[in-house]
Order: sequence, then C-alpha cells, then structure tokens
Amino acid sequence: MPDEMTAVTNSLDFGKPPAQTRVVVAMSGGVDSSVTAAILKAEGYDVVGITLQLYDGGATPRRAGACCAGQDIHDARRTAEILKIPHYVLDYEQKFREQVIDPFAESYLAGETPIPCVACNQTVKFKDLLNTAMDLGADCMATGHYIDSRQSGGHRALFRPADLDRDQSYFLYATTQAQVDFLRFPLGALTKPQVREIAERHGLGVAAKPDSQDICFVSKGSYADVIAKLRPSAGEPGDIVHVDGRTLGRHEGIVHFTVGQRKGLGVSAGEPLYVVAIDPATRTVTVGPREALRVGRLSLRDVNWLGEGGFAEAASLGKDLFVKVRSTRPPAPARLVVEDGAPLVELAGGEDGVSPGQACVFYSGEGAGARVLGGGVIARTVREAALKAA
Repeated sequence: MPDEMTAVTNSLDFGKPPAQTRVVVAMSGGVDSSVTAAILKAEGYDVVGITLQLYDGGATPRRAGACCAGQDIHDARRTAEILKIPHYVLDYEQKFREQVIDPFAESYLAGETPIPCVACNQTVKFKDLLNTAMDLGADCMATGHYIDSRQSGGHRALFRPADLDRDQSYFLYATTQAQVDFLRFPLGALTKPQVREIAERHGLGVAAKPDSQDICFVSKGSYADVIAKLRPSAGEPGDIVHVDGRTLGRHEGIVHFTVGQRKGLGVSAGEPLYVVAIDPATRTVTVGPREALRVGRLSLRDVNWLGEGGFAEAASLGKDLFVKVRSTRPPAPARLVVEDGAPLVELAGGEDGVSPGQACVFYSGEGAGARVLGGGVIARTVREAALKAA
C-alpha cells in the first residue's frame, strides 16, 4: 500500500512506474483472468502468471472444461506465451481438498447449503496463493473477479462493479482487510462484452471461451454424487414431514435436499411443497407451502466486517444496510440488531428459501459502486410465521 504522501504514478495506486511494480495474476484459464493479465502487461507492469491445479478426477467426479482442470491450465499457459509473461502452475490439490472439498461435504451433512467458492477465495486463493505472491516479491496480486477496489482513507475498500450482471462481491465478502489492501481487481469498471473485446484485440484464444458453470469440482451439478463418494455414510434415510406435523414419506439421505427445493421431493400432499428445514440430528426433512419459506431474521457465524468500527458496534447502533442472502438476488434492505447479547440481521421485507450455510453479505447500498461491508455465514434462520407468533 503506498504512503499517502507518495505521489501515485500508476493505475494500481503505487508511487512508482509500472515497470517497477510486480503483479502476480491468478490465471484460471478463462477470459477474465487472461484479460486481467493482458491489461496489466499492456500498461507495462512486471506481470507473473500463476495457475493453480486444484483437483483431479480421482477425488471427485470431474466435469469437462471445469475451472482449473487440464484444459484450463493449457489455456492459461498459452495466454502467458502470447503475452510473453512468466507462468507457473502450482499443485494445490491437497490444500483444496482439505480447505474446500472436505468442509463442503461436512457442511452438507450438517443440513446446510455451503458455498465452496467463498471458502476457496478465503483460503486457497487469498491466503495460500497470496502468500506465494508475496514470496515472489510482488507488490500486489490481481484477479479477474468482477468487483471494484480503491483507496479509502488509510486502507483499500471493496465496491460492487460496473457490470452488476457479473457482480462477484457475494463470493468475496470474507476477504480480510490485509488481503483487500494487497489485492487489485482491474475488471471492476468493465463489462463482460468489453472484456471479450479486449481479449480479441490481444489475440487471445480464450476470447469466446464460455464461462465456467456450477461448482468446479461438481459433475453436472450433482452435489449428492460428490458427497456420497467422499462420505459413504451420507445416504442414511429419514422422514419427510409437513410443517403441520404429518409424516409424508421417507428419504434416502439429507444430502439430496436443500432449503427452498421443490422438485424431486418424492412426496405429495395435494399442494406445491418446498423444503423448509433440514435437521441433521434426526435426519428429518421438513416441507411446506411456499409461504413457510419466508424468513425474517438471521443469526450469523464467522462474520468478517469491512466497514467502519466493528460488527458488534454497528449492530448495537441498529445500523441500516443492504444484504444479499443469495448470489443471484439483488441487495435488499436490512438492519443489524442485538438480541440477548448476540448480533442479528433483520430482513426488512423477508426472504424466501434462505438456508444455513449460505452467506449473508452486507452492502452500503444496492447499486453499482455500493461498498461491501463484509458478511457472514448464516447459522440459523427464523421464519416470519414464528416471529409473528412470538
């Protein structure tokens, strides 16, 4: 981070020429990280590309073309050759298994809906890889995420990007302040079409490469298959019960269900049914009508606060803000409160299908440029019906 008294002479906010600024770029093999490297190389920075080999077909079912699979490593290497930058491939399979895949399986067995992309950014990418970048003498590390970063007082802060359709801030809320200060996100002011145009202009073969879909180590979106391979005991049966107390049938393992799910329940009750709750202790899956999904209050764990002061202080003041409880939903009004000494999140308009294990991410506003104030893992939800009854 540059001294506030030092004149900034480059686009990454360092007080020295680009040629004297070393940047490690995390290159996944996709168009976004490739263009990140291309932009920085064109500006004259000392760019070093690093690609992580995260998993193989032996640990989990493999999806062709998935992030950090063999083809992506080849694409990253080819991009580095075109840009004439050094490129290294690091074997992080063991780290990825221990820090991302295993916790993912354990979270599902606990009846949660985990987000492994958050864990990957929090550990493998922004901890292990970032430390490697520092070991290489880098001034900063850059990625192809769609999120903005700029100086705010003595530190850097995160903001929603220009292209809200590509906003990835939901997956980066757990980035610590020290990591935010070291990271740079050159695509924050660009749209996806602009990024593809830049790739074409630089003659990159990945210019038209499709975006990766789903979780990288999950084959065709089948979470249950992955977990069954990692945890053979995951298929223990249990009851499916209605919110009114009726037992409607049996299931073959809670890993086949997630809160908000409608299809594939295997039971019927003359009305559309949704998964409302999952109890791992009794292996009970509770279902009910759509209105039973409405959640009004959340308790969080593992909170990372990036705003002014601390999370507890903000909650004690009843801070109004905006939150996202799913990556595909826009930020919605909420308030931080304290109850029985514990900080909670009250959702002003309620939210449907909110599951423990997902993230609740805090924002200062709802549009492009809104500051990311942090977030946490949803530990428990309270349905609106229960709040009204109380």
